[in-house]
Amino acid sequence: MSVQKADGMNYAPKGRAQAVCGPGQFRIAAIGLDHGHIYGQCNGLTEAGAELVWVYDRDQAKVEAFRKTYPGVKPARSEQEILDDPTIHLVTSACVPCDRGPLGVRVMRHGKDYLADKPAFTTLDQLEEARRVAAETGRIFAVYYAERLHSEAAVYADELIRRGAIGRVVQILGLGPHRLNAPARPAWFWDPRAYGGILVDIGSHQVEQFLYYAGASGATVLHSKVGNYNCPDHPEFQDFGDATLLADNGVSFYCRVDWFTPKGLGCWGDGRTIILGTDGTIELRKYVDLARDKEGDQVYLVDHQGEHRFAVHGQVGYPYFGRLIQDCLHRTETAMPQRHTFLAMELALKAQAQALRVGPPHGPAVRS
Repeated sequence: MSVQKADGMNYAPKGRAQAVCGPGQFRIAAIGLDHGHIYGQCNGLTEAGAELVWVYDRDQAKVEAFRKTYPGVKPARSEQEILDDPTIHLVTSACVPCDRGPLGVRVMRHGKDYLADKPAFTTLDQLEEARRVAAETGRIFAVYYAERLHSEAAVYADELIRRGAIGRVVQILGLGPHRLNAPARPAWFWDPRAYGGILVDIGSHQVEQFLYYAGASGATVLHSKVGNYNCPDHPEFQDFGDATLLADNGVSFYCRVDWFTPKGLGCWGDGRTIILGTDGTIELRKYVDLARDKEGDQVYLVDHQGEHRFAVHGQVGYPYFGRLIQDCLHRTETAMPQRHTFLAMELALKAQAQALRVGPPHGPAVRS
């Protein structure tokens, strides 16, 4: 499967191969192919040197399509066949969101590390069980927060912040519009019990970025809203959400996520992040520079010296995946601290749980 910018469900970035381990040193398997992000997860891992050994999904058509992209992978007869293979270091999954946390618990209890697509959980109970099992087993439960981890613009923004380009971070704004592409969506996509709600699903991307760029170790959800403005055939679905959070270090945050990307846009969403600092501002135009450049990964910086534009596509790579492999091999925590991984999901789940329900056809604002 190639990079597909028109449809976010099948968006699978590819980068330069930069192996951090030798052949056969880090063996992985894929379980659950319900979302196309599994291709991005596997691309990132294999480019960093992982050997993709097994694949399992109940849908054989999905398995065969996967094997066309990764010809050497073996189809497993069951999930258990993979879990019982002592040579597998990590399992990665993009199964239905409500199944991702429980699968991760089973993986960790079989002595393997785990990389789930986001959202990794749809309830706080699932999150707490994963926290407990990760602590008990010492295994890694990683989450593919792709809008930061698989974006070269986002990686470059981190470099700018670390070298003091905008001074102290004050406020972060995240915009995550997505294309609905309703005819291609499976039944689970429309069910909040399966996908967790819009602030859990695509909102978790935004919360993770906020925590990371803010350098925060905690945050409070101040306000959140969800609504269904344009999907009357699916009354429980949410096509709009927003949230306001405040970090424990004083950095504030607002995000808006939605399913309203119009057909005229050349990619699945005009995802943007704006980071305000005491000495400047960074704006990330991740997937397109609207009406100017179809190439994504555009970084704009305004500082005391002037206005700057950096086109970083193909320039900085995706260091997360190599760091994750090294963490699994050496039991370190360089890719993403486990606490941070879980905290981003916890805050997204809390924002979802306390959200006001707004917009037609549901009438006045009420708690969701």
